[in-house]
Amino acid sequence: MTATSSLVDAARRELSDFNGAITGAQDSGYDEARAVHNAMIDKRPAIVVRCGSPEEVARCIAFGREHSLPVAVRGGGHNGGGLGSVDDGIVIDLGGMADVAVDPDSNTVSVGGGATWSQVDLATAEHGRVTPSGIISTTGVGGLTLGGGIGHLTRGFGLTIDNLIGADVVLADGSQVHASATEHPDLFWALRGGGGNFGVVTTFEFQTHPLGATVMAGPTFWPVEQTPEVMRFYREFLPAQPRELGGFFAEMTVPPVDLFPAELHMRKVCAVMWCIAGTPEEASQLLAPVHDVGDVLLHGVGPVPHPALQSLFDALYPKGLQYYWRADFFNELSDELAEQHLKWGQTLPTMQSTMHMYPIDGAAHDVGADDTAFSFRDAQYAEVILGVAAEPADAATIRDWVVGYWEATHPYSAGGAYVNFMMDEGQERVRATYRGNYDRLARVKAQYDPNNVFSVNQNIRPAN
Repeated sequence: MTATSSLVDAARRELSDFNGAITGAQDSGYDEARAVHNAMIDKRPAIVVRCGSPEEVARCIAFGREHSLPVAVRGGGHNGGGLGSVDDGIVIDLGGMADVAVDPDSNTVSVGGGATWSQVDLATAEHGRVTPSGIISTTGVGGLTLGGGIGHLTRGFGLTIDNLIGADVVLADGSQVHASATEHPDLFWALRGGGGNFGVVTTFEFQTHPLGATVMAGPTFWPVEQTPEVMRFYREFLPAQPRELGGFFAEMTVPPVDLFPAELHMRKVCAVMWCIAGTPEEASQLLAPVHDVGDVLLHGVGPVPHPALQSLFDALYPKGLQYYWRADFFNELSDELAEQHLKWGQTLPTMQSTMHMYPIDGAAHDVGADDTAFSFRDAQYAEVILGVAAEPADAATIRDWVVGYWEATHPYSAGGAYVNFMMDEGQERVRATYRGNYDRLARVKAQYDPNNVFSVNQNIRPAN
């Protein structure tokens, strides 16, 4: 009997009353149970346990500690670096804890740690409300939130963590606490941007905001050769607009779908993906200057239900492809930086490979740099360079393109990166991301997880 099979047997004995599945390497469902969104990640945990309650999470943590197993926590499994899994350890799968409950009286929503944003978006939309999140609806609520939460509605409603008002957390010692502005406020501070370093969040409570039945959303495409001109316009235009108007800049290839004219299919373009919380008339007025920039190939802004907008890219970026990421924050989009985006945007290696530049001004700037763990409140943009391929044989090609692109643009950056866009890049990059907040985070880590049980993440080591 192997050590791994012995562990699985022990888990089945000690956790025999669990409602969820306990899956080991010898089980038929093992490959499905261990898979994360990024097929480039091929980790082989000793055990995957699907938990259905905070008590089950606590017992899994205790089992991992008793057997000296590294512990990984998985919500939606979208993390680029595959941090929802771990070799030879225990994966705590929160998929059995995905309830979403909207309270229309308090304008809040309670969300299980294993839920995805599609579940939240659909539930809040029924009440004409929204909590800001990302741009892919299959993303897990937990990972996105704990890293910060950047997306279509950031300028208007802030980061996702700016809308977090409470969290139920299972700590490394198995105890359960509620973190908020008044209960364990130090832990609550650290959860808002500090990643999964401090415990397993089994329930999130968010405030919601009013939002109409539709937003005005869609892309404007220009020839990729006009990247410098469009980026110069974008850097001046967007910050001057009301917060109801958002839009991220992209280098991309037009996908061959019916949504776009056939003559644009597979053409490399620079683009802005707009989202306006307003009427068609307001959107038309706000975006009127866009038509005077370069040679517009397509301006496709129209009314879209918010949940439909959030799921628009799901089919383009499904589970099971090869994904490689690099990221940075930027304070400005200089002419020199724009030239680098032109160069690398012309060499997109696959149809799904892309660069996104997300604005993080507006409401995100209303919060101070040390008010939450997310420190880059002075940055204007969060860049992600994403290489995507269907075949494992192309993994090296997309990785080389991403690294080359990143090395060309990084000298113009503010230094750190959005943790949800990082791969396994080492302690120096983690420190650069948290800047002056790192030492405080290390002290909170020492208080709540002194033995670094939760180390499968962009790790913050406990202070000595």
